[in-house]
Amino acid sequence: MILVCGEALIDFVPVVAGEETAYAPRTGGSPYNVAIGLGRLAVPVGFFGRVSVDPFGRLLRDRLIDFGVDCSLLATGGEPTALALVHLAPGQEPNFVFYGESAADSALTPDDVPTAATLATRVHALHFGSISLIREPGSAVYEWLMRRESRHRVLSLDPNVRPGLVRDRRSYSELLERLVALADIVKVSRADLAWLYPDRRPLEAAADWLSRGPSLVVMTRGEAGAIGMTPGASVDIPGIPVTVLDTVGAGDAFTAGLLGSLDLRGLLEAAALRALAPDDLRACLAFANRAASITCARSGAEPPTLAHVQAAIAQEGG
Repeated sequence: MILVCGEALIDFVPVVAGEETAYAPRTGGSPYNVAIGLGRLAVPVGFFGRVSVDPFGRLLRDRLIDFGVDCSLLATGGEPTALALVHLAPGQEPNFVFYGESAADSALTPDDVPTAATLATRVHALHFGSISLIREPGSAVYEWLMRRESRHRVLSLDPNVRPGLVRDRRSYSELLERLVALADIVKVSRADLAWLYPDRRPLEAAADWLSRGPSLVVMTRGEAGAIGMTPGASVDIPGIPVTVLDTVGAGDAFTAGLLGSLDLRGLLEAAALRALAPDDLRACLAFANRAASITCARSGAEPPTLAHVQAAIAQEGG
């Protein structure tokens, strides 16, 4: 299975309540959303992180189970669940304000980590990303796990940058560069690269990341589509016109679609990724792009099922 590693938290999203705006709790966290997305795509998937035993923590765990995500490696603790307030503005990326001091997701310890032997028998790929790579002490544990498993299993990375949580842009970009060198697949948004490297063109920064060791780097560009780069090829796919309700979880749906499509095609293996053909890459990017576009047409982080994506692609004749 694919083991998704990282934070699970509760997003409070704006909803209309009469003449006022209220905030409703929704399960979230970028890696958490990726795990749900893979589960909906019928890809064998598990989730590893630390969740609270409080009511929000139980909600997070129950929803994973509802969508077929293996929770047997999930760690639990008495710390509270991290919370985030989501602010939405037309035509803009969602803005997140986090409340997670001493919360369960960042309290991960080395004792919580599954052994290498356990992963060797159950896991062929691991995915990492987002604020779990920033917030101590858990971030150091995830980096250690990536180092331990690099070149033993396929590693996927999506920084999903949250600038409000980054205290030092330079040290954070150096951290990501270390992690990129450990990964086989890197998915990153154009906005992330523009923020990390304001003096460089995002495509140039993505190519630099590819030169550090991954077999595949994918840069998403919102409504403009995505570019996938391997050492031997570059594939550019356009965006899909859609009436956008909000973009919460769209990037995570793309990541789940990319990993899921690679896995369903038998390409989520180190050797296969190194030999990835342009036509296979194009098909996987198109699948991921469609998954993201369907999510944009829904309210909240609600990724599509495999049947829904396949039907949408068939309707396009692609």
